[in-house]
Amino acid sequence: MKDLQAIRGTTILRRMVAQGEHERQDFKFAISDARKIARSLSAFANHSGGRLLIGVKDNGVIAGVRNEEDIYVVEQAAERYCRPPQRITFKAYRLEGSVRVIVAEIAASDVRPVSVDEGAGLIKAYYRVADENIAATPMMMRAWQLASDPEAAPLDSRHYSLAAIFDSLDVRLDEQQIALRLHLSVADTCEMIARLAAAGVLRFVHDSAGRFLVAAAEA
Repeated sequence: MKDLQAIRGTTILRRMVAQGEHERQDFKFAISDARKIARSLSAFANHSGGRLLIGVKDNGVIAGVRNEEDIYVVEQAAERYCRPPQRITFKAYRLEGSVRVIVAEIAASDVRPVSVDEGAGLIKAYYRVADENIAATPMMMRAWQLASDPEAAPLDSRHYSLAAIFDSLDVRLDEQQIALRLHLSVADTCEMIARLAAAGVLRFVHDSAGRFLVAAAEA
């Protein structure tokens, strides 16, 4: 198993599994599609990091790793399909008998977005929401780029006027609604929102309809 020494970790592993799938944890019974795994890695890296528990079913049943090549598929996902390539750390836990579970961990990336090569020239980035990998919007990706750019232009009076809307009202709006309020083009509005999000003034909130809306940053 890639020379991993499996450690006895029944208690540790069962505690992790008991948490269920969430923003920083995903169960994988088996791994066969590196590109699909890359989406999970992208979502974790663009959020706050996370881990894959390989050999655990969606319902939390610990079945154990069926194919010891799974670890290589995860590495392929991180190195071949993630942009930029990501570093993964692995641990192997041994339970009763010959049952083994691999835990693959990825840290939050210092440089975002971490995108996925979807093939045919398509590049997407993902974000973790509860136990799902959600495709990031172009506006979110732009905000991440600006946050990672030390030479990004500073905020000006237009940005603060936009921020004031959210300071005065407890609202969550999309870019179309904001553009109407400010009498600006959607393109200009998206760029302003991205700059405010990069500065930590605004944030993106995923709603029950599957949309990312814009809201004031949490105090």
